[in-house]
Amino acid sequence: MLSAKAPAGGRRLGRSATLVVGCVLAGLIALLAVVSLFWLPYSADDTSGGRLAGPGGGHLLGTDKLGRDLFTQVMTGSRIAVEAGLGAVLLAAAIGVTLGVLAAFAQGWLDDTLSAFLDILIAFPTLLLAMLIVAARSATLGSAILAIGLAQSAVVARLVRILVKRVLAQDYITAARTSGTSWPRTVLGHVLPNIWPTLVVNLALQFGLAVLAEAGLSYLGLGAPPPNASWGRMLQEAQATFTTAPAGALAPGILLVLLVIGVNLIADGVRETLDPATRRRRT
Repeated sequence: MLSAKAPAGGRRLGRSATLVVGCVLAGLIALLAVVSLFWLPYSADDTSGGRLAGPGGGHLLGTDKLGRDLFTQVMTGSRIAVEAGLGAVLLAAAIGVTLGVLAAFAQGWLDDTLSAFLDILIAFPTLLLAMLIVAARSATLGSAILAIGLAQSAVVARLVRILVKRVLAQDYITAARTSGTSWPRTVLGHVLPNIWPTLVVNLALQFGLAVLAEAGLSYLGLGAPPPNASWGRMLQEAQATFTTAPAGALAPGILLVLLVIGVNLIADGVRETLDPATRRRRT
């Protein structure tokens, strides 16, 4: 009996450690982003540090090819990454949950049409969508968030549609409707509370994907314009000087990876904590 219980305790400890490590990794970068709102070592356009200076002399990570402080750019990039992730996820959640619930209640040809529309939107490349939005507007962080959020909203909508249909087939929904509960109250009181654990985990994963997508768009010049120092733009600018000043590429690259890993660990920990079925299987 004792040997059977020990692994379960170890698994519970492992799940807690996963969530803690994820919170630490993502939390430190989020803290860096918050600090950047109120304080930066140098201004974004300060080029007084000298070209490609090494760490030290008032520059923690050194300077880039224009003489700008790299630590200042890393701090600014953390803020842009968090803003892009949160903005895209909130937009995807607002649109995706609404479309997903509507699609779940649709029947016949309307259900087929909405499902086909969501599949087409999911298959539509985010980069191409970003190019279209940038062509209509301009290359800004807002345009990148809009493109990423619209692309992710289809993924969220399809997931919500599947989850809501599954909940609507349950007996307690039939009982609620028989008792005279309106559909809006049924959705708010029974449907959404039963799908939110899975939805939250998916949105956490979408956050990490949004951060990567914003970095990719900025690398191609479709994200926040200069002097905003997105991590993707930093990687693009540092590739030509990597051998002489590797910090310009290593710092944003490492932080980008750590943020995505941290968010994924949080999603994994939250899933195991909120999903009773997962807890039963693991224990």
